[in-house]
Amino acid sequence: MAPWHSRLQLQFSSEADRTVLRHRHEGGLRALASHYPEAPGICHQVLVHPPGGLVGGDILDIDLTVQAGAHALVTTPGAGRFYRSTGAPARQTLEARLAPGARLEWLPLETLAYDQCLGENRSRFHLEPGAELIAWDLLALGLPAADAAFRAGRFTQHVELPGIWLERGSIAGDDEVLLHASGGLRGHTALATLLFAAGSPLAAQRRDALLDTARQAADAAAVDEVLWGATAPHAQIIVLRALGQRIEPVAALCRAVWAAWRQAAWSIEACAPRVWAT
Repeated sequence: MAPWHSRLQLQFSSEADRTVLRHRHEGGLRALASHYPEAPGICHQVLVHPPGGLVGGDILDIDLTVQAGAHALVTTPGAGRFYRSTGAPARQTLEARLAPGARLEWLPLETLAYDQCLGENRSRFHLEPGAELIAWDLLALGLPAADAAFRAGRFTQHVELPGIWLERGSIAGDDEVLLHASGGLRGHTALATLLFAAGSPLAAQRRDALLDTARQAADAAAVDEVLWGATAPHAQIIVLRALGQRIEPVAALCRAVWAAWRQAAWSIEACAPRVWAT
């Protein structure tokens, strides 16, 4: 079977105090109708990939622009899946550009890396001065509850803000040291990175307040099986990382911090996308 290559271009713009989406697609990846459960200026957008997952050689390319003054929240209706590959790797890429004064919440549901998959999930965010971003990357390795652990294959995560921050990790299913040693994942199969980033250096007082907000929200939401830590490795970014045995409590912790950051940074109450409840 020939691999699928899908492309999706998304452009959010502010028109008469309303964030409006214009988009083009090639292949199966689509944007559903925009929703405005909060206010006309905040566009909730759901992306769907009808095949439900990627196999060897499949490519999903997303090109996303948020213009000045626009605010977009982008999510998915279900987990992304990288299935077993017998040869070529599968890849999903996001290239996002935020203009001055733009806001983006990039909140797709978790990625599932199946045993023997060869996959890469790459996200790159370009922020102009005055732009701000909340984004996460949620990953579950294998299907432990179904006795289908991630024992072979490789999955690579790449999250980048050029010139500011880069996180890249490659996890091999047969890397016993990385997967099980105390200096690695310690047997955890769910991991997450959540970040708040700005196109300009954050004032020290605001950066410290957002870092404290993340720690307080994570501490209140955390359960014993989730390990987490929050840091500010650069003047323009705050990062929270979490490890767990299951993706559900890890995702719940990230949602709690997202909600707290929304209020603390933008004075906006959390409004979970409707698709998260289906």
